[in-house]
Amino acid sequence: MSTVISALSRHGGIAFSDGENEYGYAEFFVALKSFSAKLRNDRVRVVGIAMDNSPLWALFDLAAIDAGIVCVPLPGFFSPAQLIHVMLDSGVDLILTDRADEFCPILEEGGFEILGRKEGERFGRKHSEIRLESRPAELPPGTAKVTYTSGTTGNPKGVCLSMDSIERVARSLLDASRADSQDRYLSVLPLSTLLENIGGIYVPLLAGARCNLPSLSRVGLEGAAKLDPLKMGRALADFRATCAILTPQLLQAVCALVGKGLVFLPEMRFLAVGGAPVSLRLLDSARAAGLPVFEGYGLSECASVLSLNTERENRPGSVGKPLPHVQMKFAEDGEILAKGAVMLGYCGHPAEFREGFWPTGDTGYLDGDGYLHLTGRKKNIFITSFGRNVAPEWVERELTHHAAIMQAVVFGESRPWSVAVIVPRDPDAIGAAVLEANEALPDYARVGKWLVADAPFLPDNGLLTANGRLKREAIWPIYRERIEALYEEKA
Repeated sequence: MSTVISALSRHGGIAFSDGENEYGYAEFFVALKSFSAKLRNDRVRVVGIAMDNSPLWALFDLAAIDAGIVCVPLPGFFSPAQLIHVMLDSGVDLILTDRADEFCPILEEGGFEILGRKEGERFGRKHSEIRLESRPAELPPGTAKVTYTSGTTGNPKGVCLSMDSIERVARSLLDASRADSQDRYLSVLPLSTLLENIGGIYVPLLAGARCNLPSLSRVGLEGAAKLDPLKMGRALADFRATCAILTPQLLQAVCALVGKGLVFLPEMRFLAVGGAPVSLRLLDSARAAGLPVFEGYGLSECASVLSLNTERENRPGSVGKPLPHVQMKFAEDGEILAKGAVMLGYCGHPAEFREGFWPTGDTGYLDGDGYLHLTGRKKNIFITSFGRNVAPEWVERELTHHAAIMQAVVFGESRPWSVAVIVPRDPDAIGAAVLEANEALPDYARVGKWLVADAPFLPDNGLLTANGRLKREAIWPIYRERIEALYEEKA
């Protein structure tokens, strides 16, 4: 039995709530065992979950684990083409969904044979079970979960993880966050996100805490990027949340609400933030608002979190110390290599990876006290016309430290200086902000010229990933002519 499910059988009190109904540990464990037996009896091989956040999502996920069946979370923000790819790639033969009318046309478009559809209701939520013709998929032995990375181009990649790796991360996070049975965790991000799946369900259950899993609309999220900040802030307050996970953009919204006195979060004790670089200015704003914010770092191929700042060991500007289960070293070019809970392989390419240190694609270093600092994405590094390597994230971080700049993306391959495309908060103060950033940078990394973006970079317009990373290859074609025109001018 997995350690998470074992914890369900041991703990008492309330395990899950959606804001309207509550479910105790014992009640939930009985329901889990019942549905687990059903999955085994129905001879399901791979189950896909396409549902809004709710205790029922957790029931389906944990029942698949208990039954030894591969679970594939299907993100609500994936396009129909991406969903078809995911289901074909992973061999899903049962879909559990609360939006069957939306899914059936997608299945027809993808050429799936629907063998049957049953309607049901559990935990006060209606859902459908759609059985598909079984299509074999190449999954590494021991795969418990396949999580798909949204990526930046092409089809999403299926990261195959064992339950042992996932629970190793969960146990490390349990210790790092000092979670206990008095905690009230609130899920703000979609549970189809691996970090939220682990941090929002597994860690609280190990602690015997309460998992609050309201619908995404209840916390102000719609689609991949539409946010009602006041709804989110009020949800954190209404559920008396002590712990939550936020992206930098969501943290920015919470800081603004608390700073204006619109929301009060006196019981919050651990706000984890990650998914994209966090500016020091934002961390300073969070501290000024009295928010206990702790930045971390990880990636799906390493079962989510690799490092995290904590209440005991916190160094703003770093992404914390490596978690207890993690071993870390660095390649000659500074790339971070990690070991400890590495994936089994990619779906469809199970033999591509052999156990060892995973090349993260990120560059960084450990300081003298063991805190990890990120310097950029290896593939994003550009080389100036003078032969100097520049990580654009480094320059962008300096730019967004300034209150006048909300977002910035920097380009400079084979050029003597870089150009920044800037989304401003205060257009009149951009020039001063760029000068201030340049003072903190060496001459070869400085921004020579800048232009104002046509619109913010968002998932909705395809210029930002769901977890807040810039999609440079999508931004570049939009601004290429204007950027090249700036190089034609006299510097």
